[in-house]
Amino acid sequence: MSTSRPTSRALPAALQPLANPVFRGLWLASLAANLTMWMNDVAAAWLMTSLTTSPVMVALVQTAATLPVFLLGLPSGALADIVDRRRFFAATQLWVAVNAVLLAVLAATGLLSAPMLLLLTFGNGVGLAMRWPVFAAVVPQVVTRADLPAALALNGISMNLSRVVGPVLAGALIALAGPSVVFAANAALALVSLVLILRWKSEARPSALPGERFVGAMRVGVAYAMQSPRLQRILLRIFLFFLQASALVALLPLVAQGLHGGGAGAFTLMMSSVGVGAIVAALYFPRWRARFDRDRFVQAGTLVHALLSSLVVLWPTLWLALPLMVLIGMAWISVANSLTVSAQTALPDWVRARGMALYQMALMGGAAAGSVVWGQVAALLDVRGAVLCAALFGLAVLVATRKLTVEGGVEPDFTPLPVRNVPEPTVPVGPHDGPVMVTIEYQIDPSRADAFSEVMQRTRRARLRQGALSWGLFRDVAVPGRYVEYFVDETWLEHRRRLERFTAFDAGLREQRLAFHVGAQPPLVRRYVADEQVPPSGGPL
Repeated sequence: MSTSRPTSRALPAALQPLANPVFRGLWLASLAANLTMWMNDVAAAWLMTSLTTSPVMVALVQTAATLPVFLLGLPSGALADIVDRRRFFAATQLWVAVNAVLLAVLAATGLLSAPMLLLLTFGNGVGLAMRWPVFAAVVPQVVTRADLPAALALNGISMNLSRVVGPVLAGALIALAGPSVVFAANAALALVSLVLILRWKSEARPSALPGERFVGAMRVGVAYAMQSPRLQRILLRIFLFFLQASALVALLPLVAQGLHGGGAGAFTLMMSSVGVGAIVAALYFPRWRARFDRDRFVQAGTLVHALLSSLVVLWPTLWLALPLMVLIGMAWISVANSLTVSAQTALPDWVRARGMALYQMALMGGAAAGSVVWGQVAALLDVRGAVLCAALFGLAVLVATRKLTVEGGVEPDFTPLPVRNVPEPTVPVGPHDGPVMVTIEYQIDPSRADAFSEVMQRTRRARLRQGALSWGLFRDVAVPGRYVEYFVDETWLEHRRRLERFTAFDAGLREQRLAFHVGAQPPLVRRYVADEQVPPSGGPL
C-alpha cells in the first residue's frame, strides 16, 4: 500500500484521493469502464427486442451480462493475485474493446442474430468479471490507509454516476443513430480506459519464487476465507443485505407502474434518484465517519433502507417516492461502502483480489437470490406485499446479526515483513517435493495451558490462511507442559511461499506464542519432506 500521497488543500476530504495522480487516472479509467458496462446493457436489451419477440431471450440479456461474475469471480481474483495486475487490468479493457467492436460491426451490417448477441453480451460480462477484482486489489496499493474509505466511496460515486449517465447516453445514441453506434462508443471508451491504465507505473511485487499455480491459488483463496471469521462475517452481511435490498430494485418497474402518475418516466427518475442519493452520501462520508464506526453505518443503513422501502409502496405517489429513493440510495451506499472497506482491511495484499472476488460473488449472489425469492413472493401476494416482506426480513436480519461486528476494534496490520532465518535444506530438496511437515516444540507452564490453547487456536487459523493443508497441536503424555505443533504444506515451494506471506500481524501472534515458552532454548523447529519411496497409508504394498 502506498505510504505517501500528494496533498491538495483545495479539495474537500471526500475528494482528497483524487489529488493522487495515480488514483485519479485509475478512477477515470474505472469511470469509463463502468460507462461502457451500463451503455452496453441498455443497447443490448433494446437491440434484442428488434431481433426476437421472445420474452425469454430478452430476459436472458441480463442473465448473460451478470452470469460471468458468478462463474469467473474466484478464477479472476486468483489471476489478479498471481500475475502482474497492471497488465491484467489492461487486458480486461482490451477484451471489452474487441468485444464492443465485434458488436458494432455485426449490428451495423445486420449480421447480428439473437444468439450471437447473447454470446457477445456474455463476453462483455466476462470483461466485467475479470476487471472488478483486480481494480479492487489495486486501490489499496495506490492510496494511504487513511484515504482508503474515501477512495472506495469515490469508486461508489463512479459506479452510480455511470448508472445515471450511461443509460441516458445510450438512449440518446440509440435514438439518433442506432445501437451499433453505442457499441462503437463503448469500444472507444474501453480504449481510453486502456490508455489510462497503461500510463500507471505499477510497483512490482518482490518475490524470488515462481508464481502460484492457478488452481492452488484458488484453493488458498477459499482457505483464507474459511479461516477468517472477520471476512466470513463481512461476506454474510453483504449477502443478507443485498438479499433484502434487491426486492425494491428487482420490482421497481412494477412499483413505478403502480405509482400515481407513474410509468416508464417515473421508473427512470426513481433509478436516477438512487444514484444521486449514493453520490451525495459518498461526499459526506468523511464527516460522518468521524462520528460513527462502520458497524453503526451498516445497522443504520439496513434499518433506513427497510423502512423507506416500505413507505415507497405504502404511499405510492411520485412526489413522495423520489425523495425517498434519494434517501434509499444514501442508505444503500452507506452499507455497501462500509462493508467494502471492512473487507479490504481484513485482507493482506497477497490474497486481496481473491478475497474481494469472493466479496463480489456474495454481493451478486445475494442480489440474484433476492430477485428470485421476492419475485416469487410478489407472484403469490403482490408487489407491495413482497417489498414489505423484504423489509421485515431486513429488520429480522438486523436483530439476528446485531452482535456480528464487521469492524472489530483495532485493524490488523498486514504490512509484509521479511522472515528471519529462511530455512536452507542440507539435503537435496526439489521445489515440488512434498508434502512438507513442520513441527515446533514448546515447553510451557502447565498452569497456563488454557491461555496457550487460545493463542494456538488463533495460530491454527493463521497457518491455514497462509496456505497450510492441515494443522494440529499435541501434548506430551510423559512431560507436563510439553506441546508439539505441526502443520503441512503442499510442496517445498509452497512452504517457502507461505513464509513470504508473513506480516506484522503474524509477527505479533508469534510473539504471543513465544511468551508462553519457558525452555532454556527457543522452541525447536524441524522440517520434514515426504519420502517418495514409501507409499502413503492405504496405497499398494
